[in-house]
Amino acid sequence: MTDQAILFTTNENGVATITLNRPKTINALTYDMLVPMKQKIQEWEQDQAIQMVILKGAGSKGFCAGGDMKALYKARQDSEILQEAEQFFAIEYQTDELVAQFSKPIVACLDGIVMGGGIGLSYGASHRIITERTKWAMPEMNIGFFPDVGAAYYLNKAPGYIGRYLALTATVLHAADVLYISGADAFIPSDRLTDLLHQIETTNWHTTNTGKQLQELLDAYTEQPKTDGTLASLQADIDRYFSFNSVEEIIDALTKDTSDFAVKTRETILSKSPVSLKVTLAQLIKGEGETLKACLETDRILAHHFMRNEDFFEGVRSVLVDKDHQPQYRYKQLADVSEELVSSFFKAY
Repeated sequence: MTDQAILFTTNENGVATITLNRPKTINALTYDMLVPMKQKIQEWEQDQAIQMVILKGAGSKGFCAGGDMKALYKARQDSEILQEAEQFFAIEYQTDELVAQFSKPIVACLDGIVMGGGIGLSYGASHRIITERTKWAMPEMNIGFFPDVGAAYYLNKAPGYIGRYLALTATVLHAADVLYISGADAFIPSDRLTDLLHQIETTNWHTTNTGKQLQELLDAYTEQPKTDGTLASLQADIDRYFSFNSVEEIIDALTKDTSDFAVKTRETILSKSPVSLKVTLAQLIKGEGETLKACLETDRILAHHFMRNEDFFEGVRSVLVDKDHQPQYRYKQLADVSEELVSSFFKAY
């Protein structure tokens, strides 16, 4: 493995591979990774020698932990870095859309940690593989941000109001639950992934019905997760709590229930930034029925405003920089966040 942050390979069988290669940061995305990735995806779309793409991460920890938010923390006091941060979000969202629009199969290997920008990058892939090691989450709420990378599009596709629950709580999901929300297409044990990828790479895809044969190959490796999920059993409760269109009403519904799940969920939500909570719920409501492109455009506007919101930087400081997990937010209570403030995050600039 080289010291390059992203690797591209192709072979004579028509298989191209993108390897995110920052294992020490769980392959966190940077601008310098996204620029060549976007270019390669555009190039391979037009290249008839390329029949499919494999998308994977280097190292044993995971596919991708998301965008490198710690690196963006410096934008707080540096206007040049702030501009670079906005360029990062713009090209990240463009790349996510290109993956979703790609006309050839993309096999995304979501082994280990896949969070935030890692989900955005892989969600639009045609064949998303998870394993027993997969830890899937949109954790942006933990750092005073919002679930971006098209989350309002794909979280709204989860059954009932589970998307709102996942966004507001930053809950980490494992294999069975990822399948339940259609966040992946197949479960394959991690110890079989190497064999699967080898078989893909050594098959001549120029002389076959690519889509049909690829699906047959994946089916031969696909199993059922050995551990059951929890979301299906919580569906009715989640729908009852999260059907409201204000965070205050959600909290009130949770407060009236003394079950362990309701108590824990309420506590989790109230530990987040009030600004993030209210903007995120508004984002998900706005995203209902919208296209991925429209949701990504809203994300670009929201990211612009969050990068000028001091509570975002305080969240990053508390979790990723100083790691004291004691954020001192300017807006401390839900009541401190007005509808006018929430609306301002959605204004084009």
